[in-house]
Amino acid sequence: MNSYKHSALLTDLYEFTMAYTYFKQNRHEDIAYFDMFVRTIPNQGGYILFNGLNQLIDQINNYKITEEDCDYLRSTGFFDEDFLTYLSNLKLTLDIWSIEEGTPVFANEPLVTVRGPLLQTQLIETLLLLSINYATLVTSKARRIVEAAKNRSVLEFGVRRAQGIDASVEGARAAYIAGAIGTSNTLAGQIHGIPVSGTMAHSFIQMHESEYEAFLEYVEIQPNNSVLLVDTYDTLHSGIPNAIKVAKDYLIPNGYRLKGIRLDSGDLAYLSKKARIELDEAGLHDCKIIASNSLSEDIIDDLLVQDAQIDVFGVGENLITSSSHPVLGGVYKVVAYEKGEEIIPTIKLSENIEKITNPGFKKLIRFYDNVSNKAIGDLICLADEVIPLDAYTLFDPIAPWKKKEISNYHYKQLQRPIFVNGNCVYAVKTTEETRKFCQEQMDTIWDEVKRLRFPHKYYVDLSEKLYNLKNDLIQKNKKA
Repeated sequence: MNSYKHSALLTDLYEFTMAYTYFKQNRHEDIAYFDMFVRTIPNQGGYILFNGLNQLIDQINNYKITEEDCDYLRSTGFFDEDFLTYLSNLKLTLDIWSIEEGTPVFANEPLVTVRGPLLQTQLIETLLLLSINYATLVTSKARRIVEAAKNRSVLEFGVRRAQGIDASVEGARAAYIAGAIGTSNTLAGQIHGIPVSGTMAHSFIQMHESEYEAFLEYVEIQPNNSVLLVDTYDTLHSGIPNAIKVAKDYLIPNGYRLKGIRLDSGDLAYLSKKARIELDEAGLHDCKIIASNSLSEDIIDDLLVQDAQIDVFGVGENLITSSSHPVLGGVYKVVAYEKGEEIIPTIKLSENIEKITNPGFKKLIRFYDNVSNKAIGDLICLADEVIPLDAYTLFDPIAPWKKKEISNYHYKQLQRPIFVNGNCVYAVKTTEETRKFCQEQMDTIWDEVKRLRFPHKYYVDLSEKLYNLKNDLIQKNKKA
């Protein structure tokens, strides 16, 4: 879409200065392991929905440092010719493992793991975080809105409020994956195959002599897209009666139905209840009531508590910008390096306990109950650990005395190989396939974890071997 979309310079400068330092130290080919993870869940939610893998794959597949890029880097005065020559010939040879898009995940879990030459693992940091953070943030926000709607439909209406063109398109995709039924963004519809939705503007009604005339002329031209905006003048005394009159005067006699009315202002709970009564009395039981106007999951929840008769929620700015929590703090930290045939774990310490990393080359296991097929809990363990199939003890790494014995389960490893030696080995899913997969995965999560407010805390535990390794490294580094 944009000329800079696949530029290797779409990164923080320090990725290049660090890469240059490793190059001059002759450490640039040392093998390192990095994890991308999220420390906290936005909106005090119970989970996040992972997204952005397709963008990451696209970035890695198209990664190339061009002569033009080298010319610019040369102009900064920070780098010598040997380094720039190395960059101009660079081909990524990374191994990457990742969670699949649409998977519910939790704080401190390794979502993406990268192994490869230190210089390469450094250079892709910003691109990786840029690909994952926004997409995951908006998918998670959209799912909160879908959950709040309680089986009513949600439309994504955020294109004009998004922070940029790319955000509007990828935000629409994120919302659709999370369960929205469509988008107002025509470009997102074209690129990602998302159903598009849109009808009329207030200005159309204002450009006619009367509201009735505007409605009539609109449905004469678009009888199969007959959703009428009823709040331009007076919703109860003008908009709804005129919509009903047009249905009876033109649509029904010509074999059509009034598809819906849209409320875009006022007390949506009160107006929707009044509208439902009038529509039903007119025999328009199948006419949908669509509501918009700066909606959020909290407002939708309140509306439904008040028994609002709304069938479809159009949500814009609060979804596309995740306005209640506009940043996902995904981070990318080194966790190990290779020395000969040995993998040496590393740890980052901090006075803030939540910033202490989980060391080592790891894998992420999810246990499922064999009876309900619901997720029991997740286990972060070292990559070489063997997990038994008959019984296991989960324990909280913050409070290890709290143990949970589990049995009659099956499990799966959540991260999949994506790149091997720089070659993509993952079959990228379509948006429709990802949406279906997301719903299947959400069905395995207990409703209590998905609760809008004060959700139940999902088990994310460290294996005993990883727990002990972490404590040993903490003690060792404290002494150092």
